Amino acid sequence: MRLADFEALSIAHRESHASGLQGFLHAPAVVMLGWPADVVEQWLYDHAGYPPFQRDYGHIVLEGLAWRLETVPTATFLTMKTGDSEHGLLDHFASMHEHSVRVRDQSGSHVHAGVQRWWDERGTWKRPPLLLDRGLLLPNGTGLQVVEGRTRVGVLHGRHRDGLSVATEHVAWIATKRTHNPS
Repeated sequence: MRLADFEALSIAHRESHASGLQGFLHAPAVVMLGWPADVVEQWLYDHAGYPPFQRDYGHIVLEGLAWRLETVPTATFLTMKTGDSEHGLLDHFASMHEHSVRVRDQSGSHVHAGVQRWWDERGTWKRPPLLLDRGLLLPNGTGLQVVEGRTRVGVLHGRHRDGLSVATEHVAWIATKRTHNPS
């Protein structure tokens, strides 16, 4: 299955007050992937139909991805890019990092509650972003690429540039090539 295969399903569940995210997480096609709920929500549920994601990641066979939480050094994030369709987006969020954090923190969403405090006290994000091993995108690709969490990584860039509190490492979900079928 590919990203486009989840577009209609994610829209149907997002528009249904009865099922929402929980219904989406229990859809057979989603369960078959064997992905962590946080990854499913951030990528498939929220962005399956997002045109830049379709252009940048629509060719990836999703059953071939395995996700794991890892700690990544700040230095790695500072050279990381996002998809070609959103070239420059990390720099954009870096240039307005204070505003981005303030808006998220005041959004009223439980997901974003306390974002400002996390940055101020811990020097990192509250929720791990999603990264891909670039070898999944290009035959000779190396390093990591931001898939989702572009605002978070941009904020990290901006805070680092401005000498604000930034942890030395950050937790992120990283996709690599799956070596076996999910069960």
